[in-house]
Amino acid sequence: MSHVITINADVSHGTINRNIYGHFSEHLGRCIYEGIWVGEDSNIPNTEGIRNDVLEALKKLKIPVLRWPGGCFADEYHWKDGIGPRENRKRMINTHWGGVVENNHFGTHEFMRLCELLECEPYISGNVGSGTVQEMSEWVEYMTFDGVSPMAEWRKENGREKPWKLKYFGVGNENWGCGGNMRPEYYADLYRQYQTYVRNYGENKVYKIACGPNVDDYRWMETVMREAHPFMDAISLHYYTIPGEFWTGKGPATGFTEQEWFTTLKKALHMDELITRHSAIMDQYDPNKRIGLIVDEWGTWYDVEPGTNPGFLYQQNTIRDALVAGLTLNIFHEHNDRVVMANIAQIVNVLQSVILTEGEKMLLTPTYHVFNMYKVHQDAERLDAHISGSEYEMDGEKIPQVSVSASKDAEGKIHVSLCNVSHDSQADVSVALRGLGGPIFKIKAEQLAADSLDAHNTFEAPDALTPSTFSAYEVEEGVLHAKLAPMSVTVFEITAG
Repeated sequence: MSHVITINADVSHGTINRNIYGHFSEHLGRCIYEGIWVGEDSNIPNTEGIRNDVLEALKKLKIPVLRWPGGCFADEYHWKDGIGPRENRKRMINTHWGGVVENNHFGTHEFMRLCELLECEPYISGNVGSGTVQEMSEWVEYMTFDGVSPMAEWRKENGREKPWKLKYFGVGNENWGCGGNMRPEYYADLYRQYQTYVRNYGENKVYKIACGPNVDDYRWMETVMREAHPFMDAISLHYYTIPGEFWTGKGPATGFTEQEWFTTLKKALHMDELITRHSAIMDQYDPNKRIGLIVDEWGTWYDVEPGTNPGFLYQQNTIRDALVAGLTLNIFHEHNDRVVMANIAQIVNVLQSVILTEGEKMLLTPTYHVFNMYKVHQDAERLDAHISGSEYEMDGEKIPQVSVSASKDAEGKIHVSLCNVSHDSQADVSVALRGLGGPIFKIKAEQLAADSLDAHNTFEAPDALTPSTFSAYEVEEGVLHAKLAPMSVTVFEITAG
């Protein structure tokens, strides 16, 4: 099947915000405990309690921003329980996720240290559902005030003399559901109240993020934007790709059918419609696009792995997930005028993770490899790109077979990312590169591809599915011709001029 792509290298559509490559870490299952935090006394090599293998793998991704502590957990999290000597910290029940005991050993200081080690921005979700205005206000004061105050003194007593820089702060999470089951009118009023006391101290300026809608709840977006848009810097959107039904069976992470493969990828493409329609509502109140849209929870959600705690949301990660990641990142690129951040859920051992751990063992998932291949788009200029070609069809339903995105980085290199979602058909693509300013003199490419629907890495075979150098292409009269394998994600780097 043939596909014709035109890339206008001299037409830019603005910068792809690096924060689109953000991640999400919640106190859920084995994400924080075991996945990230093992404690200083662990036999697993660690830096101040944070496991080294995970840390090093995440550093390679150049993670720009990390969201914490939830999720649903955020609206039952009381930050004062997670500071001070660990042996004295309160223990609580994590009622949302498995009913397990939360010992609060990973709190504000540990999270901010993790962000320092990753050299990424912290994004903290504040508690509106069960917390108070004073509690939220004091948390920001504790973290960012460089002066004499009860919270600043307390921070110093706990070993941190200087305040942290904190930019991103969410005022609540999923307040339409686990964050309080609120109506949008009620949340909008609460948002206006709570955000008033999220203060800027010194030179630290907080970027305030309102709780946005669940999937296609356009009334929520309309109401919160109408009532509170002058008081926010951004608003969130949550959407998970689920091949089945949420309550009756989402479908397995492995061992799925061709129909489930198709349905998953079709539902991943729904992200484009959601962003388009929510952005249209935002445009009514914010035509100059001052307010950002942040998709701070996205990814695949399947039935948990058999034999694991249902509340831990642990699932495997296959080439299908890699394609969901590639398609979704391409969609985020296309909406870079409104989407300023996204946070895949979740970073380790939960839902569409980039890393899985089991005791001392660790593996990188196919989704990790896509993020690693795609990181070249961070802060690059999105280039004008058009595609026409065959569709991928199953049982009378059709979706585009190939997805494309292109950008130019600060060094002038062009990167083209391509996803072939067909499970059984190669895609022959012809990429016409206009406006290069000179001849192509170097191309290199990498591809992640598989020969089975649920190809994945295991702790016994952690490198079963990894990217490899791609060479099935040629350049003829300035046009790049390539043969993309079925079920593949490919990234080209083109140097010209």
